[in-house]
Amino acid sequence: MKSVLVLYMSRGGHTARIARRLCEGIVSAGGRAEMMDINEASHEGVEWSRYDVVAFGAPVLYGTYDKSVFRFIEAHRTALEAKPNSFFNVSVVARTPEKATVAGNRYLQKFLQLSPWRPRDLKVIAGKVDYPSWPWHERFMIGLIMKMTHGPTDKTAVIDYTDWDDVKVYASHLLTLA
Repeated sequence: MKSVLVLYMSRGGHTARIARRLCEGIVSAGGRAEMMDINEASHEGVEWSRYDVVAFGAPVLYGTYDKSVFRFIEAHRTALEAKPNSFFNVSVVARTPEKATVAGNRYLQKFLQLSPWRPRDLKVIAGKVDYPSWPWHERFMIGLIMKMTHGPTDKTAVIDYTDWDDVKVYASHLLTLA
């Protein structure tokens, strides 16, 4: 049975939810899956030998990735590269078809420029707008960004752009990397 470790960094919980759905999809496709937040992985360690494939996901926050993502990659680059691997980003800009592709998602391209790790496989996943759960300053800033990008600006809006069927397909795809 192929085994996948789904590492993730999540700030608001949506990337964690995607990681959980990936694990469910891997299990339903006949594999074994575990998920681990990168903070937990950094503090407790990872038994890399237990896994055939490693998937790593992170959200785009204000056009970039949290510094902890790059710190984790720098600390574990050798282990990440030693196995079949995939990186997925989660961003609201991927709500449009042209920005939901590896080539069309500038934030994934930015990741590739900034990261010393070269993932063998890449995936873009659309994220979630959740104005009510964000602090006032984030509602304001993201509202401005959304206005400029023709996205939702209603401060009561909660819109999940994630294609959950596509997440399930990606979960099965991860098993094929081994």
